[in-house]
Amino acid sequence: MKLSCLLSAALFSAHLPVVTQAVESFELGEANFNERPGGKEADAIVGDFVLRNDRVEAVVSGNLPLRRANMSTFYGDDGITPGCLYDLTLLGADNDQITVFAPCAQRGAINYVRIVSDGVDGEAVVEAYVSAAKAEGLSRRHEYRLRDGWQGILVVTTLTNETGVATKVAIGDAWTQMRSKGVVEGIHWADSIDPADKCGYALAWVAEAGAEVPEKGRIEIESGQSVVLARFLAVGTSPAEAVGLVAERRDPEAIGSLSLSLQDAASGGPVASAMVLVGAKAAGAPPAYPDEQGNLSLKLPVGSYELVATDIGRDRLEEQLEIAAGSFAERSLALGALSSVAFDIIDDEGRRVPCKAQFNPLGDTPKPDLGPTDRARGCVDQYHSETGKFAVALPPGRYEVVVTRGPEYNRLRQEVELAPGATHLFTGQLHRSVDTKGWISADFHNHSTPSGDNTCGIDDRLINLAAEHIEFAPTTEHNRIYDWAPHIESLGLGLYLKTVPGMELTGSGAHLNAFPLSPEPHRQDGGAPVWKKDPRLNAITLRDWQGTERDRWVHVNHPDMIENFIDRDKDGRADGGFAFFGALLDGLETQNYTASEILATAPYKIAPARGGGPGRVVAPIREFIWLQLLNQGLAPRAIAVADAHHVYGNGVGGWRTYVRSSTDEPSEIDWREISRNAKAGRMILSTGPFLEVETGTGILAGGLDRSSGAVELKVRVQCSDWLDIDRVQVLVNGRQVPEYNYTREQNPEMFGNGVVKFDQTLGLDLQQDAHLIVVAVGEGHNLRGGYGSSAQSDFQPIAYNNPIFVDVDGGGFQPNGDTLGFDLPVGGLTIDQVRESLSR
Repeated sequence: MKLSCLLSAALFSAHLPVVTQAVESFELGEANFNERPGGKEADAIVGDFVLRNDRVEAVVSGNLPLRRANMSTFYGDDGITPGCLYDLTLLGADNDQITVFAPCAQRGAINYVRIVSDGVDGEAVVEAYVSAAKAEGLSRRHEYRLRDGWQGILVVTTLTNETGVATKVAIGDAWTQMRSKGVVEGIHWADSIDPADKCGYALAWVAEAGAEVPEKGRIEIESGQSVVLARFLAVGTSPAEAVGLVAERRDPEAIGSLSLSLQDAASGGPVASAMVLVGAKAAGAPPAYPDEQGNLSLKLPVGSYELVATDIGRDRLEEQLEIAAGSFAERSLALGALSSVAFDIIDDEGRRVPCKAQFNPLGDTPKPDLGPTDRARGCVDQYHSETGKFAVALPPGRYEVVVTRGPEYNRLRQEVELAPGATHLFTGQLHRSVDTKGWISADFHNHSTPSGDNTCGIDDRLINLAAEHIEFAPTTEHNRIYDWAPHIESLGLGLYLKTVPGMELTGSGAHLNAFPLSPEPHRQDGGAPVWKKDPRLNAITLRDWQGTERDRWVHVNHPDMIENFIDRDKDGRADGGFAFFGALLDGLETQNYTASEILATAPYKIAPARGGGPGRVVAPIREFIWLQLLNQGLAPRAIAVADAHHVYGNGVGGWRTYVRSSTDEPSEIDWREISRNAKAGRMILSTGPFLEVETGTGILAGGLDRSSGAVELKVRVQCSDWLDIDRVQVLVNGRQVPEYNYTREQNPEMFGNGVVKFDQTLGLDLQQDAHLIVVAVGEGHNLRGGYGSSAQSDFQPIAYNNPIFVDVDGGGFQPNGDTLGFDLPVGGLTIDQVRESLSR
């Protein structure tokens, strides 16, 4: 070959585009586990499969034992979902917001999941197969396909009828968990639970890979025939972006483009917090979200559009738009000036601290809506901050603005007239008026999105805990061993909140919490055990899981006192419940996010049906039954928890447990010491008041005193400026002894009006061994000053101690067997039976 030809060939090859192989699929193992995509709903484990190209990354669940994304993906024995899409996010964004996409509602056992193509030929394919033998004669093959340039996954399903007869088949897909969904021209879309996460999905049937677009949600397949279905699932920074991608894939010739810029009319700066509805009509249209520069780009089908831009604290802006095929439209919207309240909140030491702000409307001002109930930074009419320095956009109007940090701090309050475009500066010092030295505020039971039955972000839960001044909170996700500690560190909350990894073991019976446990994130459920019906087996399993740990804490959640301890099968005959169950527990929740009934006078009541259903039902009263069972020798200690699944409403703080501690610094809390003190009963249950109880000889809650019958009981109650009490009642063996009942009305000299509401040494005359519980309650008060419109507001301020046991005769404490005027309640009691019993 001549030199000139060689040079020509070299020059030609030098100008060829460099091809970089990007699309790939691979199985996750121990060595490459860190290559899994992340996000709020990311759920990959070792044995799953990753698909990745130049735009997105996804996870298909492997054919692994008990494989499911989380406890609540689908309930039931067939709720496992191997071979389904678990994660889908933009490449490198770590912003997965989808729990599961199950093609044709796939669930149950499958034959295999495998890589068909690793991407070398330009397409990555992972296949899941269910044989006819496993699927009632209808085999299913799901292929997850990905090529470079695709901003989504093509899911191709082949259904083959091997039943021998024509069969009608439901072909609808299942995807969770999204709250905001819609349909536009046959394209289904879904938004993130928290719009601030700026992620959206869209899905539609497509005529690809030999598939035809079905007209209905059920099709008929002849015997021996196969049907191919294909759908494209797109992901974007918003539902509107994802919808545009699917629309373009279905008909690329009927698409135009929109580039939109949002600015502040006054400053000219970008508006990144706005939402833009883009549709033929704004109602039901998918939302779009701008980036940090205030820009967004969309693909739109040909047609007329209404753009509606909204941002809390600004006037809405509307504009009409026409999109033609192949057109490129540019628009710039100038939104009005922002009205907001800017906060700078410090504590007694001058440090900025986590806190919560309420915005209670005054006069004609509507109640604001700052966001969904399961996020911290803007939930309905409240805002939780991890730093104390924050700004909240707010519509103009008149507000009572209240800042709190749990019940040990006085609150800050201002009435604010917020003008359009104005910023009100709210500065203040939160004074910790209640002295809780020697005790820390704990909550042993809360949840976030890894639990599956809620969608509260992990960070949102932790900010909620810190803002409500919970200092120790074990990680207790449903059926998953997890550790919140890295999240606490990333939020900068290490000075305020301590955790320890643990879990809640959950099923269709008794639920149990345990800590500490060691997370194994590469395994199903973080390495958690599997729930069993007999709660004793669960208690034993948790006690020894991952090796014996003598200080491990195990307690039963929101216990069914009748089934667990009185009438196991609820057949109306007392059989002792699950024998010896109590001896396997350290604690039980006498309080789990309900109003206290520790001063009830019966073990049950007739109440409206749960959930607002028709009729009335017999409702057992857990705290009264606990008092009855204490008299039978029931051992587990009482605790109070929030069991929070949201931030607003079912959030943290309405109940807490004060536990004895050698340190008052959350960062120095030792879980082992807390567990030991809790096991010993050194705990006070409270909705806010801080109660201290000890005998004249210094015996605290949970302790045993020796007395000839005369007992001094030192009782002290403190409240911050938004709480109060008006009654102190001493329960002796569960009974409300009249001479040990003290009220502000009848005994005004015993009550104070400052921080210290009650500080008295009470003389008791005991005739037999007794356990003593002091109840301090504000019967004419509520928690509204600290919780505003959230559901905890209706609770009374109340606190009570774990019992102090007094041995009167020197023979060791003996429970007296008193059932407090009622038989121990059994299952199956009718309203008529209860009504008759109550009348007696």
